Amino acid sequence: MKVTYRLNTLPSIEGLTARIPSHISKQVAAYLFLLPALLIFTLVAWYPIVRAFEMSFQDVNLVGDSQWIGLDNFRLMQRDPALDAVWTNTFEFASWSILLGYALPVLLAILIREMRVAQGFFRVVYFLPTVVPISIAIIVWRLIYDPDAGFLNGILGLAGISAQHWLQDPALAKPSIVLVMTWGAFGTTTLIYLSSLQEIPVELYEAAELDGASPLRRIRHVTLPHLFPMMSLLFVFQVLSVAQVFTEPFLLTNGGPGRETLTPVLHIYNRAFMRMDIGYASAWSVMLVLVLMVFAGIYQGLNWYLNRPRTR
Repeated sequence: MKVTYRLNTLPSIEGLTARIPSHISKQVAAYLFLLPALLIFTLVAWYPIVRAFEMSFQDVNLVGDSQWIGLDNFRLMQRDPALDAVWTNTFEFASWSILLGYALPVLLAILIREMRVAQGFFRVVYFLPTVVPISIAIIVWRLIYDPDAGFLNGILGLAGISAQHWLQDPALAKPSIVLVMTWGAFGTTTLIYLSSLQEIPVELYEAAELDGASPLRRIRHVTLPHLFPMMSLLFVFQVLSVAQVFTEPFLLTNGGPGRETLTPVLHIYNRAFMRMDIGYASAWSVMLVLVLMVFAGIYQGLNWYLNRPRTR
């Protein structure tokens, strides 16, 4: 006996969505495609955040049951001798990062935009540091900063300046690390600014040239006003990323000399994986998240206030 099946017996997506209101059915397919990504994002991003918040109120035991201790981890944080040093270092790192690295990508993007030839070549050249593995880059920079035979001290020696202990001197350790961070990240930021510059109508530059505007006046009155929204956004991202820096201080100085380059994430790493104090490290993680959220909220509030529509 031959059994045949009708292919149209299975319900189609159109048949299922026909019973759903039209304003919802239009989004069903999109959410179905997004569902795997949302599940993965929830598993690898939001679940660890919720779990860290839970562990911040516990005395975590990795081989047994954890005990709830309330706010004891946060009270212990107030007595932590590293508390002041960590947040002072974070503020100084952010200040050095803005001073050394915030304006550099803008300047490079504008210079490349003004070039008449070889724009593609310089885009590739400035982006190359981004593709270098950070561990390899750190090894190279350690050789550059070497106090005995480093490249920088060799240049200073040619100028008659004594050798410097770049990573061992408390006054030089932070700017030295920020220089490495800037070298590794400014290529990506430059490309972002270049893409924003491509959106500026050419007619604005032509009109400025017809009015006799010099290149500096064109940059001031045409380029920078169009770049300001992107600059404002990347300013927030830069401060947030610098506050979470870990790799460069860990590999270059391990938080030293003393606690001069100890950052929140490095301190969390030391407490969680060196001292196995998971609950206390989770409390630090929660505080870091809250501080960064407050900073982002205050900055966005000020940005909205300064750019709100004025009514007469």
